Amino acid sequence: MTHLGYLLVGWGVSLGVGVAYATSLILRGRRLSARVPADRRRWMTTDDA
Repeated sequence: MTHLGYLLVGWGVSLGVGVAYATSLILRGRRLSARVPADRRRWMTTDDA
């Protein structure tokens, strides 16, 4: 493998892991936010007008 190959594989793995981690954080946050009672939610996320 050439130096360019190692470079591309390294960047690819790093970006892939970063995207996977960010996706897992977003999905976990959405699951947890659904468990918060309506009266305990922040003002930006309530449906009250």
